[in-house]
Formats: sequence, C-alpha cells, structure tokens
Amino acid sequence: MPYDRSWTGFGIVGALETGAIALVVGIVVFGLLHAFGKGNGWSDGKRLAIAYVFAVVLGAGQDLWDLFYFNMAPLQSLTLLKLKLAAVHDPDAIGLRVFFEFVGALVGVCIGWLVFAGGLKKLSASMRSS
Repeated sequence: MPYDRSWTGFGIVGALETGAIALVVGIVVFGLLHAFGKGNGWSDGKRLAIAYVFAVVLGAGQDLWDLFYFNMAPLQSLTLLKLKLAAVHDPDAIGLRVFFEFVGALVGVCIGWLVFAGGLKKLSASMRSS
C-alpha cells in the first residue's frame, strides 16, 4: 500500500513503525475476510492464508517492490540510481522494514484469528482432546 513514509523514523524505529502498521492491516484484513469467508464455508486455514497474502501486499507492497527493484533491475547510470534512491524513505534499512512488515502482518492475522474466529478457544479445545 503506497503511503507517505516521511513521518516514520529511520532504522529500527521506522521498521517497528511500519511493522505496527502491517499488524493493524493484518487484523483488519482478517476481520473482513472472516466475515466474507464464514458465509462461503471457508476453512480457517484458507482464511488465514488469504488474509496473510493480502496483509503483506497492502502493508509491505511498496517496500517489497523497492527492494526487488534495487536488487533485480539493471540501473544503467549513476544518475538513475540517485533518482530512485531519493524516492525511497530510508533506503539503508529497507530490508529491515520489509522483514518487520512480514512479521507484523503475520502477527496481525494471528491476532485477528484469535479475536474474530475464536481461535484461542479452538486451540485450547484441540490441545485438551489430544
């Protein structure tokens, strides 16, 4: 999800902030997919997987694309590289931000599962029966 990251911090602080945004996105996306998927008979696993993919795309899409672009695209000139790097907020910690966005999306979807789908109750019941 392209949003203005100029207000976020640099380094680990910015990574934690973008990870928190991805966490909130994961909770909201799972809540929406739970409402939609429950009526269509989707299993918990299907809802969790689709919610995680959507949360990663929405929460980490821009940073993930920038990371991919800088590693794979052939940059023909130093001027082009400077232009592309100037458009990215804190290019030194882009890998750290992507990692925290992946983890934040995962934790957010899991929290959404616990809150909306009663996952904690299901988990404890399956542990007691085995």
